Amino acid sequence: MFKLKLPTDPRWANIAEGNIEEILTDHAWCEQKAATNAITLITMLPEYPEIVTELLAIAQEELDHFNQVHEIIKKRGYTFGRARKDDYVNQLAKFIIQGSREDLIVDKMLFAAMIEARSCERFKVLTENIKDEELKVFYRELMISEANHYTTFIAFARQLGTDPETVNKRWEEWLEYEADIIKSYGNKETIHG
Repeated sequence: MFKLKLPTDPRWANIAEGNIEEILTDHAWCEQKAATNAITLITMLPEYPEIVTELLAIAQEELDHFNQVHEIIKKRGYTFGRARKDDYVNQLAKFIIQGSREDLIVDKMLFAAMIEARSCERFKVLTENIKDEELKVFYRELMISEANHYTTFIAFARQLGTDPETVNKRWEEWLEYEADIIKSYGNKETIHG
């Protein structure tokens, strides 16, 4: 569905499962950052009330996910750690075009879609490979939500771009770029690490 060029090695789930406290803390902060990103996009698009409404719903859903992960952390007696730097996301951000307002908005939508696509794929890997039954169910539910966010961001990029075919070409460039950087990841107990 996402056309990711390089799938996550299923063994990453074993690394993640080796430190559930860390993966949950990292995941919670990823959800907070996703909510913040949706709100930032709202500030860029006040003239599109329908898009603002959708982005508000995404921001609220991401905050709900943050809350759900935080509740799991508390229930398990883990310590909720400080926010983590996400090197993967920071590397992706370098690919955002800083051209016209339209180019920037389209690329920010594709950037968000890329993160949602990889997160969804990672949740699928967790669902299929970890032994923790509670987290299997939890990540399966989140996987569906992330897939919906991915399709929403792609649709917004096509809507806001001058030409959907140009947006599709740019998405292919994002997929190639992401495939190149993801080669360095998959060996840490973080959602994108």
